[in-house]
Amino acid sequence: MSPLSGRLTGVIVVLCVSALVYHAQSQSCPEKNGRFPVSDQCDAYIECRDGEPTRQLCPDGLLFNEKASLFSYPCQYPIDVDCGSRTRTQPAIPTEDCPHQFGYYKVGDRANCGQFKNCAGGTAYVLDCPLGLAFNSATYQCDWADLVEDCDAEAYLGFKCPPQAPGLVQPIRFFRAPNDCQKYFLCVDDRPRLNFCGPEQAFNELINACDGIANVTGCA
Repeated sequence: MSPLSGRLTGVIVVLCVSALVYHAQSQSCPEKNGRFPVSDQCDAYIECRDGEPTRQLCPDGLLFNEKASLFSYPCQYPIDVDCGSRTRTQPAIPTEDCPHQFGYYKVGDRANCGQFKNCAGGTAYVLDCPLGLAFNSATYQCDWADLVEDCDAEAYLGFKCPPQAPGLVQPIRFFRAPNDCQKYFLCVDDRPRLNFCGPEQAFNELINACDGIANVTGCA
């Protein structure tokens, strides 16, 4: 073996040993038992049992929540997790219907905001929001359409709040639905929200409230 080959072999051995030491240190347990974040990855964590570390990976679409108690599943939806500087995640594992194996996703465009899908294990289960509400991707909840950033409330609800008279601005106004007297629109800052009267009731524009259906002209 030449002196150069010997030196190269020594360098490689040192590098390999250094890599193994760094890997061991990166997998070490801050405490004897617990679950701890990986410094640069948000969907991985170290599980320590009696001081023995094991690297774990959350299912695709879920993130490690370092604030989760030891009695709860630590892999949770992104809106429940603060990753901080842990920005890296595993590559997505999409299916025909789901961008990730797990997650909640809006179905439809800005004019069709009332459906969403729950992806579990890569299978999508399509669900409907209550009539008039839209799926809010920021909260994973059904919300007033005008509060959902990627929903056109007027197009979705099929109603545009009439313009207000100059000098007489009202933050909240009421209007009976054009084709159903048991429904009405609440205009909040000139953005519509669909509401419903109860059984045997209809919206009475004279009092801006639901009333007995017999008391509402043209609704009996």
